[in-house]
Amino acid sequence: MSFILKFFNDVALFSWDASMALANLVIPQSPEDKVTPEGHPGFEGKWPEFVPRKEGDSRCSCPALNAMANHGILPHDGKNIQFKEMGRLIRTTYNFSPSFCYFVPNFAAKMLHKDYNKDTFDLSELDLHNGIEHDASLCREDSALCPDQSEIQVEYVKELLASATGKDKDGNPLLTIKDLSKYSAKRRIDAYDKNPDFSLDFGHKMFGSSNSATMLTIFGGRIKDLETVLLEEKLPEGWQSRVRAKFGLTLAHFNLSTVWWVEAGINKHEKKYKAEKKAAEEAAAGTNGTNGTDAAAESSIHKADSPTN
Repeated sequence: MSFILKFFNDVALFSWDASMALANLVIPQSPEDKVTPEGHPGFEGKWPEFVPRKEGDSRCSCPALNAMANHGILPHDGKNIQFKEMGRLIRTTYNFSPSFCYFVPNFAAKMLHKDYNKDTFDLSELDLHNGIEHDASLCREDSALCPDQSEIQVEYVKELLASATGKDKDGNPLLTIKDLSKYSAKRRIDAYDKNPDFSLDFGHKMFGSSNSATMLTIFGGRIKDLETVLLEEKLPEGWQSRVRAKFGLTLAHFNLSTVWWVEAGINKHEKKYKAEKKAAEEAAAGTNGTNGTDAAAESSIHKADSPTN
């Protein structure tokens, strides 16, 4: 019976989502400075005061949720959050569609074996390994190597942002789908080599590509904004979601326009990076071997020339 209910629930959800995706094609978009609804935090780019996390606050591996807590949109301590309330606030903050904002908190509630309608959660609970959180994140170390998934891996973030090859109309750097595919491939290969407990099934690969794809959709790939969000977990002053569609970013549009294309490019870049990494390691081994041989020969010469011989 539960399977049947889930089937009809999924059909209803994705039908609802598809209808909003189609409506977004014909309904005029919101002006760039009017995306956040009036009366909600962030209206006209005016966000509540940013207050960094303090000791005892709960945070997770998602910079976007942490930023909401740091601005007090979610409870600043990151605790006792209602699933329904999180969905509503994600909608008004980032302009995800209502269907998206229903699907994700529901998934999280089921993952944590909690009741979507009644229960609450702390942000740190979302980092249940291989739930939504996964290995080879673009801005976090694998949980086997760094159990605290709220810890920002600054080196990874800077490397990712430095890889941007796109430009906007004013010449400012932008991340592209190709950039995300390429860096995701690197992270997956490096994480596999570094983490003896590495795991990444197809579902979590898609989670990874979905998480990274929000950088291109909600944040428009803009490096200046992403530096603030990823490194400070703060919403830039004057910022509003780059998704201007009236019904927000739907699951259908998100997956078909961005997520699938990011994931599709990763396999090709994995093969290329793996070959490059192997060649570099072989070259380094060869250099070390040569240096070792030269050093031994030089030592032998010095020994032969030594006054004691």
